[in-house]
Amino acid sequence: MVQTEIAILGGGPGGYVAALRAAHLGARVALIEENAVGGVCLNVGCIPTKALLRSAEVYRTFRRAEAFGLRLEGRVTPDWPAIQRRKEAIVRQLVGGVELLLRKAGVQVIRGRGRFVAPRVLEVTTADGRERIEAVRSIVIATGSRPAPLPLPGLDSAGVLDSTGALGLDSLPRRLLIIGGGVIGVEFADLFNAFGVQVTVVEMLDRLLPLMDADLGAALAWTLGQRGVQVHVNSRVTRVEAVAGGLRATVATPAGELPLEADQVLVAVGRWPNVENLGLEAAGVHYDRSGIAVDDRMQTNVPGLYAVGDVTGGPQLAHVAMRGGEVAVENALGRATRLDLKTVPWCVYTDPEIAGVGLSQAQAQEKGYELQVGRFPLNASGRALTYGETDGFVKVVGETRFGELLGLHIVAPHAGELIHEGGLALALEATLDELIATLHGHPTLGEAVREAALAARGEAVHLPRQTQTAGR
Repeated sequence: MVQTEIAILGGGPGGYVAALRAAHLGARVALIEENAVGGVCLNVGCIPTKALLRSAEVYRTFRRAEAFGLRLEGRVTPDWPAIQRRKEAIVRQLVGGVELLLRKAGVQVIRGRGRFVAPRVLEVTTADGRERIEAVRSIVIATGSRPAPLPLPGLDSAGVLDSTGALGLDSLPRRLLIIGGGVIGVEFADLFNAFGVQVTVVEMLDRLLPLMDADLGAALAWTLGQRGVQVHVNSRVTRVEAVAGGLRATVATPAGELPLEADQVLVAVGRWPNVENLGLEAAGVHYDRSGIAVDDRMQTNVPGLYAVGDVTGGPQLAHVAMRGGEVAVENALGRATRLDLKTVPWCVYTDPEIAGVGLSQAQAQEKGYELQVGRFPLNASGRALTYGETDGFVKVVGETRFGELLGLHIVAPHAGELIHEGGLALALEATLDELIATLHGHPTLGEAVREAALAARGEAVHLPRQTQTAGR
């Protein structure tokens, strides 16, 4: 029996951050992880995807070098194996970095698969056998999620991939069909399209990125369409079958049934929380297929047992898991901390990037707010023009009574970096007037946030007055 103050079940973003935070607060910590630390995000998710997308972005820039006054003497071509090696090197470096941090913090890392045998006792199956871990204070469940299966005929065919399989391809397919137009699907669509793959995206709902502001999905659909990606919304794949030379999918569209052929099919329809085979019944933890129920302190129904990240069924974002891990162990160690989802940014790493925080326009309307909505297009931004990236905009959603900012939504280069101004503004309950009064550097992309706030008042400086619509 190994005794520790806090045990963490799962070493992904939520788990390893929880372990580090608990150790920094002076607790003895054991981290149980079956595979590599870093979880899906670091090994087969966020980081490798962004490494590949960066290669795609650089390649696109080279292809239009002449627009920047640069002449290339030779032809630039993608070297997919080299691109994959760069991705793998980045992952190895970061995994090694996390392992070093855990060692330096004194966290005991136990390699194996853990399950509850009592509310504060875990049995861990390791390569050498089994051992029991007893947590004196608390256990944090951070077992993450896995790609959601799609119960369709033919999805067991060779050539049908999930996101992990798509990241590990040895070579580029000629034709790729992506089922799902959410964040995962559109990032892979952008990535493979950049390297010349014929990409088709099928989304069951009425737009891409259905969980974000509708204008963001519309902008992305336009950009992908301009680049030759075929997008079918309000459509669903009904079956997949192997045919000579690849796969054929049957797609039900508003215009009727459509056959689509591809070399490979990527299923990107979301993720399921890993709640099975954890012995949660032995611990008395309430859960269902959507995840483990927790409050804003990450506390389950059992005192001393916490759950964080994807396994809770909340926003499946690494930064939410990381903050949840901090909140869980801080509460376990006597601090009163809560997770506020109001300021969670959603980032999509397409080219251009997409990001949103707070309420979408539709969500704000559903809540009964009288709105002020302002948009500032990037083609009116001096900095965007110097970048050569003018397909995008900044949109603010505010309410009229106090002028409070309700949401910020961006399509722009580095949108994932720009969005944090909106998150801070939401945390401080800032108004549009306060955004306007904040000096923004010039020339920057960030000053488009201020201009969008001005546009909500009908007062944007760098837009013709007649194009602005205030008070709606």
